[in-house]
Amino acid sequence: MNRNPIKILYVEDDLNLGFVTKDNLSLAGYDVTHCENGLDAAHEIKESQFDLCILDIMLPAIDGFELARRMRAKNDHIPILFLSAKSLPEDKIKGLKIGADDYITKPFSIEELLLKIKVFLKRSSINSPSKEKELHFSIGKYAFSYEDLQLKIGEQGTKLTIKEADLLQLFCSRKNEILKREEILNLIWGDDDYFLGRSLDVFISRLRNYLKEDEKIIIENIHGVGFRMVC
Repeated sequence: MNRNPIKILYVEDDLNLGFVTKDNLSLAGYDVTHCENGLDAAHEIKESQFDLCILDIMLPAIDGFELARRMRAKNDHIPILFLSAKSLPEDKIKGLKIGADDYITKPFSIEELLLKIKVFLKRSSINSPSKEKELHFSIGKYAFSYEDLQLKIGEQGTKLTIKEADLLQLFCSRKNEILKREEILNLIWGDDDYFLGRSLDVFISRLRNYLKEDEKIIIENIHGVGFRMVC
């Protein structure tokens, strides 16, 4: 681990699950702040700095969706992971639209959670980005900095989440090339199950919206195959 431990905000009102999960995260070397309700978590979001957030959705006082909105208002690129018993697709899609990076349905394994955290931190600016990756791109009228998670057109800028930046970086590095859905899912999410396919559609819609000021940039849906970005 780094000399300064990674700081994680973990919000869970189930005391037994919270104790076990926090204990395992601490054993893995993370500095964990555990809140048992939304009010305490909202205070921590306002007053403290974190490297990653793990949020339950159904919480006393302030729910996980609202906490994610508040964290996104403060920090555009921090990884946010939902852990919840709410397993309906619409709940998952709502979380992703707010700006969450991933969603794990309870019950879950500690091994799965630790793996997800490692993936997010590897891709985030907490750990130095790979120098082998191309970090700056020109996309039509836009300038995209993967390193800074920044998409700019003229003086206007949009701060991307890590997942959005990962996906856009993939499209930029393979312009005009058809990318199969399962390839994108495995490269960005590490899996290609049905729900992640729905997640991909949400992120594609976000990128299209961010790039709408240049009509020459198109992210094509190749029916039954995948996507292609042309510009």
